[in-house]
Amino acid sequence: MIDLELDAGLAVITIDRPEARNAISLSTMGELEKAIDAAEGAGALVIRGAGDRAFVSGGDLKELAALRTEDEATAMALRMRTICDRLADFPAPVIAAMNGHALGGGAEVAVSADIRVAADDIRMGFNQSTLAIMPAWGGAERLAALVGPGRALMLAGTGRILGAAEAERLGLIDQVLPRESFDEGWRALARSLTAAPARAIKHVIRAAALARPAEEQAEDAARTFARLWVSDEHWAAAERLTAKRAR
Repeated sequence: MIDLELDAGLAVITIDRPEARNAISLSTMGELEKAIDAAEGAGALVIRGAGDRAFVSGGDLKELAALRTEDEATAMALRMRTICDRLADFPAPVIAAMNGHALGGGAEVAVSADIRVAADDIRMGFNQSTLAIMPAWGGAERLAALVGPGRALMLAGTGRILGAAEAERLGLIDQVLPRESFDEGWRALARSLTAAPARAIKHVIRAAALARPAEEQAEDAARTFARLWVSDEHWAAAERLTAKRAR
């Protein structure tokens, strides 16, 4: 379920799937697309997860396990990458309010935002390699832009999970807040960014930054991801993780 709150220029998208740790399913993608459409015109956009355990735990392994061909996996990867690109290209400031852990695809959603604010007890990691796959929602490129190619390879290649403080030190998180004041803190920041100058500043900063990856690079990344997705290594790793979570 996706909830959209619109209040005095602030749009808040909440991914509310507690039974799946706010994981992204195909139906969630459709709801996200509609929510972003409805948020157009907002002065600032926040994306968050419900509860305090997970921001987004990645893709919904139970549902996405039905994707067994490269074409199906490519289509899924490109669809979710387009959603992340829409967040990155949203005309107003976008904040990822990281209320809980952001792992795998969840970390990719987080880095598609302009600003990441996290509770001090969350963890973050590009740990797709533990499933014998790679980031395919634009996260690899955005990770490299944030921390540099070497650190990006180290983090994504090993699947290392970072605490909030270390992620902030590396530049993956922009502000860490105490858990007890987290909701108040991200809302105050978001409200302050709804003013018109923030939009202009975002455009200036974007113009000065490197252009986002070309469409050809996106296609290559999705195809590589798809080849890994349909591999025996990936399915074996996914079965191990599903069995572990079921205990």
